[in-house]
Amino acid sequence: MLKQKGFTLIELIVVIVILGILAATALPKFVDLTGDAQKAAVQGFTGAINGGDSINFSTYLARRTVSDLSVATAGVQDTTGGCTLAVANTLLSQAMPSGYAVTGSTTGTPAGTVNACTLTHTASTQSAPFNITVAK
Repeated sequence: MLKQKGFTLIELIVVIVILGILAATALPKFVDLTGDAQKAAVQGFTGAINGGDSINFSTYLARRTVSDLSVATAGVQDTTGGCTLAVANTLLSQAMPSGYAVTGSTTGTPAGTVNACTLTHTASTQSAPFNITVAK
C-alpha cells in the first residue's frame, strides 16, 4: 500500500481561516481613514448648519407680520452677515472647533436671500457646500 503525503483539506481550511483572522486584525493599522473622517465631519457640520438655517428662516416666516415685513422678530437669529463663521456658529447654537473656515457671498438683504457658502476644514482642505438664508 502506498503512503500518502500532504495535508488534509481540513488542515488547509484551518490555515486559511487563521490567516484571514490575522489579516483582519492587522489591516486597520495599514489603512488610513483620516481623510474619510474629516470629510464626514465637514459634511456633518454643513448638514447641521443647513438644518439650523431652515429652522431659523421658518421661525422668521412664522413670526413676521404681514403689514411690516421688516419687523425684527424675537427668537430669530440675525443672519444678515451672510457666509461667516460667526453666523454659522449662531445657527449651530455653539462654536465649531478650530480649524474650519467659511467662505461665500455676504448678501445681507433682503430677507429670504440665499447665500451659497462653503465650509472648509483648513488642515485637510475637505469642503462641503451649505446655504444661509437671510432672516431679520
